[in-house]
Amino acid sequence: MIETFERAAEALPFEAEFRDVEIVAHRAVRHGRTTALTLVVDREGGVDVDLCGKLASRLNAALDAESDAYTLEVESPGLERPLLRPADYARFRGRPVRVVTTLPVDGAKTHRGTLAGVRGLSVVLTSGKGAETLLPLDAIKTANLEFDPREDLRRAKREKRASR
Repeated sequence: MIETFERAAEALPFEAEFRDVEIVAHRAVRHGRTTALTLVVDREGGVDVDLCGKLASRLNAALDAESDAYTLEVESPGLERPLLRPADYARFRGRPVRVVTTLPVDGAKTHRGTLAGVRGLSVVLTSGKGAETLLPLDAIKTANLEFDPREDLRRAKREKRASR
């Protein structure tokens, strides 16, 4: 069951209908006789209920041959999306982030700032004063976008002006 789910989930972005979908994470956890399957997806412009329904239908079709009981959840990564791969740090450049490291860097394990991308093997954060902090990729425990509704509105206005 779990192997079928993982294969089907990893194959989704290669199907024409889901080419623009990014698989952020997938997990399977046994709970007694049932397996809880979770697929976290993202795409440019966001994830809606319709997309989640289509993905769930596709995964259910792949799992039909399985006899084990399961529950399936397809969800978006949310406003404070986790950054899991080096490509995520490039994609979300310019966005506010919170990064927790396994070891202290500049005397702290929790770092907040604007994501400036990746330089070599380090993630670069900038502060409001323009100072840069380099965080080694291998020392990052967790990293998430930070949602600030005011900044989100300002960014939307800038993008709207730029598209005119």
